[in-house]
Amino acid sequence: MRRLALRIALGLMLSSVPYPALPAPPQHSHTDLHETFLQRLSDAAIDRTKLVVRYDSAYVRIPYPNGDVPASTGVCTDEVIRSYRALGVDLQKEVHEDMQRNFSAYPNQRRWMLARTDTNIDHRRVPNLQVFFSRKGESLPVTSNESDYKPGELVTWDLGGNVPHIGIVVNKQSSAPGRYLVEHNIGAGPKIEDVLFSWKITGHYRYFGPGGAAAL
Repeated sequence: MRRLALRIALGLMLSSVPYPALPAPPQHSHTDLHETFLQRLSDAAIDRTKLVVRYDSAYVRIPYPNGDVPASTGVCTDEVIRSYRALGVDLQKEVHEDMQRNFSAYPNQRRWMLARTDTNIDHRRVPNLQVFFSRKGESLPVTSNESDYKPGELVTWDLGGNVPHIGIVVNKQSSAPGRYLVEHNIGAGPKIEDVLFSWKITGHYRYFGPGGAAAL
C-alpha cells in the first residue's frame, strides 16, 4: 500500500499537467490611475477652501524647489500650485525646468520683457501655466457644454481686458444639471463657486504630473 502511494505521488510530481495557477493580481489601467489622480486633485482643491488666504499678488522671493509664498497669502495660481503640491507635484520645479529648455515657447520674453527664467514668479503666472499644461499635459477642447468639464481639470479665463484667471473643476455639482463647480481665488480667498461660464474660457487642460504619472 505504501509503495502504491509513493508511485502515485511520484507520478503527480512528474506529470506534465501544470499545477493550478494562482489568480493574477488586479491590474489598473492608465485610465483608472489618471481618474484617481484627477479625483485626488479635486479633493485637494476642495480642502483648500478650509483655509484663510488673503489675496496678495506681490512679488515674493521664495526658495527653490518646493518654494511657496506665505501660506496665508496667494492668488489664483497658488491654488493650483498648492493643490498639486498636496499630491507631491512641484509646479515651481516642473515649470522652471521646462522654461529653461524652451524659454522661447513661453510668453515671458514678450509679455514681461524678461530675458531669463525666474523661479520666484514664473509658475505663478497664468499664461506660463497655460503653455506648460499644453506642452506637458493635455490641452482639451474649449466648449460651451457643461459635461465637457470634469473634476480635476483646469480651466483658464480672460476676466476682461486681457486679465487672466485659473481654477480647478471639483467634484461638486452646480444647481445646473451636469455642471461642476470650480475652486479658485479671485480675491476673497479659496472658494468653490458656480463660475465655469462666468467669463471667456481661454484654456482647458489636464495634467497628471511629471511623465504623466506623478503621485499615482
